[in-house]
Amino acid sequence: MARKIILDCDPGHDDAIAMLLAHGSPAIDLLAITTVAGNQTLEKVTRNALAVADIAGIQVPIAAGCDRPLVRSSEIAPSIHGDSGMDGPQLPPPTRQVDPRHAVDLIIELIMAHPPGEITLVPTAALTNIALAVRKEPRIVSRVREVVLMGGGYHTGNWSAVAEFNIKIDPEAAHIVFHAPWPLTMVGLDLTLQALATPEVQAGIAALATRPARFVQELLQFFGETYRREQGFASPPVHDPCAVAYVIDPQVMTVRKVPLDVELHGALTLGMTVADFRAPPPADCHTQVAVTLDHAAFWQMVQTALRNIGEGGR
Repeated sequence: MARKIILDCDPGHDDAIAMLLAHGSPAIDLLAITTVAGNQTLEKVTRNALAVADIAGIQVPIAAGCDRPLVRSSEIAPSIHGDSGMDGPQLPPPTRQVDPRHAVDLIIELIMAHPPGEITLVPTAALTNIALAVRKEPRIVSRVREVVLMGGGYHTGNWSAVAEFNIKIDPEAAHIVFHAPWPLTMVGLDLTLQALATPEVQAGIAALATRPARFVQELLQFFGETYRREQGFASPPVHDPCAVAYVIDPQVMTVRKVPLDVELHGALTLGMTVADFRAPPPADCHTQVAVTLDHAAFWQMVQTALRNIGEGGR
């Protein structure tokens, strides 16, 4: 049976690929897409989500959420994603309207309307929407099957020496989500930096020769250029689809159960995700981290999803 998910994102080049992977996989029943400020402003990332939905023919509610972190000033990432949040491709003007509900309310409504254990939350952005949903309706915690998030890193950072962007821009939200007693898998930089879009990968996508595949090529071309310039990568890592891939088939990566926490106060370590590998985890440990990726299987998933989408929408 297909896994029901809500994808909470901030498109974003790799968020767009996560949307396509979720839409194109028969193992996923995508219930809704919610947006949150992160890679760019809320207005821009929501517009990007609508454009990707048009390109791929995604027909699910898309609701805008929080336009800023819980307590901190907003940070965005134009150095990686450009002024639009998705520079590179020529995005079509959206043909549909955003859902009138706030993303937090849509998340709560969907979880409460489904039987316990049916919906998986897949946040690939700052955790502001998810944290506010927990605070507004605590009953969702026991009803969610699991949370599979892209964020953090147990050995590395990218927005600071030790902190990953999604966690660092709203560490208080991450603290709420990490400490809620639901099963949580952190698909962090230690894993996602293995998901490189190599020339061979990009050639395989180009060979599909569909409109969505050409769109992904254009995404990866711009994304690759910014990653080479800003972080010295020969091929760009695509972070966010890794979280969706784990839901599709957990065998695509290895995981390790460890207690997780988030640093809220350190002058040099704010937003750091701290994983305690020192001993066997306690019996009540509800968190785990992704460790190694099957690179070939992951990219086969992405290509299969694109093949399933075909020419997509308009």
